[in-house]
Amino acid sequence: MCWVVSDGRRGIENQALGLADAVAAQLAHRDITLQIGTAIAHKDGSVALPDCGPPDLWIGCGRAAIKLAARHRNISPRCFFAYVQDPRTRHGDFDLILAPAHDRLVRPNAISMIGSPNRISTAALAAGRAAFAPQIDALPGPRAAILIGGDSKRFRLTPRIADYLVGRMEDLLAQNVSLMITLSRRTPKALTERLTKTFGGRDRVWLFDGEGENPYFAFLAAADWIFVTEESTNMLVEASATGKPVYALPMDGSAGKFTRLHAALEGVGALRPWLGRLETWSYPPLAETARAASLLIERWHPNAPPPKGETA
Repeated sequence: MCWVVSDGRRGIENQALGLADAVAAQLAHRDITLQIGTAIAHKDGSVALPDCGPPDLWIGCGRAAIKLAARHRNISPRCFFAYVQDPRTRHGDFDLILAPAHDRLVRPNAISMIGSPNRISTAALAAGRAAFAPQIDALPGPRAAILIGGDSKRFRLTPRIADYLVGRMEDLLAQNVSLMITLSRRTPKALTERLTKTFGGRDRVWLFDGEGENPYFAFLAAADWIFVTEESTNMLVEASATGKPVYALPMDGSAGKFTRLHAALEGVGALRPWLGRLETWSYPPLAETARAASLLIERWHPNAPPPKGETA
């Protein structure tokens, strides 16, 4: 049994769930079944635990999970505790830490990965596209997915950047590229309203503002190019996991340590800065989640049989 522990925010929970899914998939190839349940720490201090037995594997992400780790270890002392991201001062509470390489965390119980785990897979992309096939098919190709984030500790989506984004999307439409635009919870309300006014109902545009079923995976699957605002680690890494050309869209602010993330994604061939000219290129889809899952299994389940078809 695996508990995935977070505060329930989608971007945080999906990192832990992505890792858990990858671990479960790899164990399945060894004839080992791993059931996954989610534990949510609420702002009022209450915790909603999975409706299942105690965990053998515990995967947490976010500050709320850090606070729960020691308590859960007291309850399940034989459980293997893993944490996604850098737990700052609580490194000793975990058997394994999966930290972003750009954080440069060096500890015996830590391994580094480009970005963060995610739930992108060939099957998930295919299922996402199939779920929205009529809407996707109604958009003539070629298509660009536009993934817009918002303010963060280092970046700001200012009115100047809003002008830039709208201008670039108009440029793409002028080149007969259909747009699939998705916004995040961090996207400023003023920009959401502006995009709705500018592009709502336009030919060759599908704008998802958070209402209704989320077509995010469908957008990634159907895109010929993926444009991502540079502040979002999750969206940049998820886009790079598709094998599609990924362009970074600038924000106001200083990249700081995230310069190392951008450089790593450029180094594997996924990411390029948007300079106004569409190009087509290919690269092996970023598979850091699968690699991290394999390393976790080696430390947690060292005596597990090898995958079917392989010898020990």
